[in-house]
Amino acid sequence: MPHPVLALATTAVTASGCVWYLPALADLRAGADRPLSRRVRAASCVTAWSTAAAVAVLLFTTGPWKWPVMAAATGTLLALSLLVWSSVRHFRETHEAATHWTELTPGQAPPAPDRTRHVVAVLVTAGLTAAAATAVLHLAAGPTTPGAWVATITTPTAILALFIVLAATHTRSHHDRRPH
Repeated sequence: MPHPVLALATTAVTASGCVWYLPALADLRAGADRPLSRRVRAASCVTAWSTAAAVAVLLFTTGPWKWPVMAAATGTLLALSLLVWSSVRHFRETHEAATHWTELTPGQAPPAPDRTRHVVAVLVTAGLTAAAATAVLHLAAGPTTPGAWVATITTPTAILALFIVLAATHTRSHHDRRPH
C-alpha cells in the first residue's frame, strides 16, 4: 500500500479517535482532582493517539518504512508501559480504599468487587475470536455461490451478536441482583 493512502487512513482514524483522547486530556487537565491511576491511564491514551498522529505525519513525509515503524513501536511501548503502571497503581488505590473502609466500619466486611466488566470483556473477546475464526474458515473454503457468500457474512455476525447478547444479559442480571 502506498504511503499517502496509509497516511490518510491513519489520519482519519486518529481524528475520529477524539472520543477517547479528548476525555483523557480533560482528566490530565483536572490534575490532582483525579486519582493518579486515572491520570496515568489518560496519559497512556494520549500517548497512543499521539503515536498514531506522528506515524501519519511520518508516512506523509518520509520514504522508507523505517521511521514510521520505529515511531509506532516506541509510542506503543511507552503507552503500554503507562497502562501497566496505571493498572498497578489502580490496584494499590483500591486496596488502600478497602483498608480505610475496613477501619471505618470494623464490623462490616468491605463490599465485594464488581467483576461484571471482566465477564463482559471475556464474553466479547470470545465472541470476536469465534466470529473471526468462523470468517477465516468460511473464506478458506472459498465460497463460490451467492448463498455461500451470505453464510460467510452472516454466520460470524450472528456469532458475535450472540456473545454480545450474552454479555448484555449478564450485565443486566448482575445489575438487577445488586442491592440499591
